[in-house]
Amino acid sequence: MKKIKRRLSEHEEFELMKLVLDKFLWLAVGLAVFGLWRVLKGAFIEGAVLVGGGILFMLLFTWIIVKEFEAMR
Repeated sequence: MKKIKRRLSEHEEFELMKLVLDKFLWLAVGLAVFGLWRVLKGAFIEGAVLVGGGILFMLLFTWIIVKEFEAMR
């Protein structure tokens, strides 16, 4: 028996993309908050690197979201 692949509507694709990217953005926020905690505990360099990594992660995924929306239109 042949399986029929079902295509997602634009709205379903958008909702799925939001769910996936939301998880990555929470990960970036968690990384930045952990870095801030490290800075406050006295490990300034390591904490600053983690905060910078979290910010870079957020900017990267923001760029991906914008690029994806432009491609959809």
